[in-house]
Amino acid sequence: MGFGGIGVWQLLIVLVIVLLLFGTKRLKNIGSDLGNAVKGFKGAVTDSEKEAEKEKLEKDVEESVIEGEVTEKEVSEEKNNS
Repeated sequence: MGFGGIGVWQLLIVLVIVLLLFGTKRLKNIGSDLGNAVKGFKGAVTDSEKEAEKEKLEKDVEESVIEGEVTEKEVSEEKNNS
């Protein structure tokens, strides 16, 4: 069982070497920085999705107002013609 030709034992050896080179404290800092970056990215994506949804809702409201005005004009024209 492996990942792309790399076995479990090779992965464990690489992990031990990385721990020896960087130390647990530095790896913890790198992990938290990476986590914060991912959270920031997700927040930005969510904000842009909310903004797009808000713009779509505003557009829908504008379109429905225009349709309502046309309907009222048509009713008043029909009253004037009769």
